[in-house]
Amino acid sequence: MGAVPTFGAVALDCPDPVALAEFYRELLDWKAADVAEDGHWVTLRNPEGGARFSFQRVPDYRPPAWPSAENPQQAHVDLDVTDLEAAHERALAIGAKLLDDGPETFRVYADPAGHPFCLCAC
Repeated sequence: MGAVPTFGAVALDCPDPVALAEFYRELLDWKAADVAEDGHWVTLRNPEGGARFSFQRVPDYRPPAWPSAENPQQAHVDLDVTDLEAAHERALAIGAKLLDDGPETFRVYADPAGHPFCLCAC
């Protein structure tokens, strides 16, 4: 059993870990973040347990482009919601940028550092 890993965290590269952690902290309504002394790594802890959400400073960060084969997203975060319209308005109000509202059951956004994420009412 000890050889089987558990899912610990997702970490996103970004130019400002504190600012990006604050965006997701507010979006997810989680508690304060754990900030490394040098500010290069910030972790949000899920108040219900489970995986953490971390952010690390990367020099010369280049945000992904959506959709793009030249500078692909490589990964994105799906966030489940029960009220897509209310979640949409909340995300925009705290700094998300709408990328695609075509699908009926989800919408694609970029966070302030340019990472794509979806709000899903699937």
